[in-house]
Amino acid sequence: MKWMSLLLSLLLLKSCGDDKSALKITLKPNSNTFVLGDTLNVRLKHKASLSIDSTLYQLNGKPISLPHVITTKRLGDHLLTATSFVQGQRVEAERSIRLLRSEAPSLWTYTIVNEFPHDSEAYTQGLEFDGEVLWESTGLRGKSTLRKVNYTTGEAIENQPLDDSYFGEGLTLLGDKVYQLTWQENTGFVYDKNSLKLVSSFTYKQSKEGWGLCNDGKYLYKSDGSAKIWRLDPETGEELDYIEATTNKTILTKINELEWVNGKIYANTYQFQKEVAVVIEPQTGAIEKVIDFSGLKEKVDQIPSLNVLNGIAYHPQRNTFFVTGKNWSKVFEVTLQPKK
Repeated sequence: MKWMSLLLSLLLLKSCGDDKSALKITLKPNSNTFVLGDTLNVRLKHKASLSIDSTLYQLNGKPISLPHVITTKRLGDHLLTATSFVQGQRVEAERSIRLLRSEAPSLWTYTIVNEFPHDSEAYTQGLEFDGEVLWESTGLRGKSTLRKVNYTTGEAIENQPLDDSYFGEGLTLLGDKVYQLTWQENTGFVYDKNSLKLVSSFTYKQSKEGWGLCNDGKYLYKSDGSAKIWRLDPETGEELDYIEATTNKTILTKINELEWVNGKIYANTYQFQKEVAVVIEPQTGAIEKVIDFSGLKEKVDQIPSLNVLNGIAYHPQRNTFFVTGKNWSKVFEVTLQPKK
């Protein structure tokens, strides 16, 4: 009987070691959401009610001791793991926690300065100024292009079509190169800015799709349709790390076209019900401002193919923003101000 009891204990321990659900992380207080400066207090529950010898805790793969004061700058979802040893057997558990911004974003609005013609056949995906030339990337298979546009007339100075198999997405200019994403083809293109000759390409890794693109003068920043904005090496396209667009209440998904302005990321969000953009702090992912662009869509030709707000370009000399949408007949030059 003594040997049978020992054998049953060994079998129980083995099953615990193979089953991550044998160990459960509970938080005190019982909440998954935190803000910077909050303290993590963790309790472990073991379904076999066996004695836990020791436990190692990690947050995003880095060891922590408990109680742990949250000091990480990056907002969004983080992985908390516990590795316990129960009578010599290794048992693991994990739980996601969410770090939110402590303050609500401020609400901003716009004032129209000018209206300019825009090609209503252009399914706008990327928009960026280089001096007085407006660069534009358009989408849809069979209609995707890379364009240099005279913004005062809406006419294309140069218009280079993509192969019909590609769905064009965001673009940005860095140095003498133009970077253009494709949607689901897992490919980004790099062109010579002066000749528009294709010089190289890169593939996506963890970011499954290509949506928006901008740069800070050193790195590229790429959205993929989720809450994540990836920081890329412009030489290789390698994904170095990411942030998640986060408010005081939630993580915002469908981050779309991007523009880098004075150390912040301005981002369209893909929404059919509201025309809004957000301003994101690039180190933390905190959404600091929400810009309400309501009313612009009603000012363009109401054609059957009319689609969402998408395309925001900053003109540094004029200190204004140029805003349009997919198949919109106008580009609006606007200034931004807090909403009263």
